[in-house]
Amino acid sequence: MTTNEKLTLELENTLSGQPWYGDPIYDILDKVTFESAYERVGHAHTIAELVLHMVSWTEEVMDRMNDKPASLPVSGNWPNPGDPDENKWQLWIDDFKLVNVNLIKTIRDFPEEKWDEPIIDERNDEPVTTYKELLYGFVQHQIYHAGQIALLVRAIIG
Repeated sequence: MTTNEKLTLELENTLSGQPWYGDPIYDILDKVTFESAYERVGHAHTIAELVLHMVSWTEEVMDRMNDKPASLPVSGNWPNPGDPDENKWQLWIDDFKLVNVNLIKTIRDFPEEKWDEPIIDERNDEPVTTYKELLYGFVQHQIYHAGQIALLVRAIIG
């Protein structure tokens, strides 16, 4: 199995497969109601904030894979969801799914010989990572935030 195939399988399993640790991200998000997406529990981020953060970082990972220098996401690290809006919430879920479709295509098309090369990172305060490490770290990032969303769903909805 190529690196492209392994990483595609890893991401697809995390999003919609049968990961060993619990529900995949899309199943977790299916449990989120519009109202619960904006509800704040203590000092935790809202589900809406977490989803926008996950979208932002998916876009940043694609930028890095397309040879743009590493940076914070263009839309920000923690974009502000603003006031509750049911239409915006549904668009964000659609965006989340679309950006992941695009990332999977980017992974599948990525040159196999390039996975062990360092990404372009001109920031002097961050360790330089390879494209393969970037993707495995990204999957871990998404799983971490999916766990937060799952806990918030349980706390808010039950």
